[in-house]
Amino acid sequence: MATTTLGPRQALRVPLTSERVSYATGALLVLSGLFHLAVWSVDGGPWNGPVSWRKPFTFGVSFGLTLIAVAWITSYLRTGERRRAVLLSVFAADCVVEVAGITLQAWRRVPSHLDMETGFDTTVSMTLAVGGAVLVVVLGAFAAAAFRRRPDGPAGMALALRAGFAILLVGLASGAAMIARGVYLTRTGHQEAAYHSTAALKPLHAVSLHAVLVLPALARLLSRTGWSEAARTRLVLLATAVYAAAVAGAGVLAVI
Repeated sequence: MATTTLGPRQALRVPLTSERVSYATGALLVLSGLFHLAVWSVDGGPWNGPVSWRKPFTFGVSFGLTLIAVAWITSYLRTGERRRAVLLSVFAADCVVEVAGITLQAWRRVPSHLDMETGFDTTVSMTLAVGGAVLVVVLGAFAAAAFRRRPDGPAGMALALRAGFAILLVGLASGAAMIARGVYLTRTGHQEAAYHSTAALKPLHAVSLHAVLVLPALARLLSRTGWSEAARTRLVLLATAVYAAAVAGAGVLAVI
């Protein structure tokens, strides 16, 4: 049976398409978040709590920026292009599902997470929980690739990517812990307590999520300066230490 091989342009078409779709999707999620900030400014209501416009705003912006960041930084990873394209596509779809579920529940004026008051709310809540698990698998696969083979890029980029992914995994772990604790309380009849049980870990979760954007962006910006590679690497190392200290501080606050 004859076999066919893809030329260079054809081989790159799938990953390039997945990148562009991820960038466009990320931008739309950010715009969705900003739109809901405008809705809150008009409609008012509480900023905190399980039912507020804060959730579609913060989740839209956060998921959008993370999707854009992951689409960009994974171009430095030494992983198969088709594998990267598949993972990016799954990640983009999952980001949309997560933000859509949270936004839907905000418009319905009911909690998006841990709400099992009705069959529909339970379906949404469990879909978001499963989506969180998918995030862990996909981002964990990218993190493994970053640590398995040294990433490409300018001075300090390998350090920035590995540190960014490591800190991101801390954020994902804290998110999983919040969901697990909340589901346990919900299942044992403590619905109101479940909504408030996530408060302690929220700062750690929020701080940890965006190191994967901040640190690589710093390495890229430094590459545009005339400083030596050694100096740029030291600055990325210093920024990593500062970010790690902030994460550690948020972790301490979560347990005291």
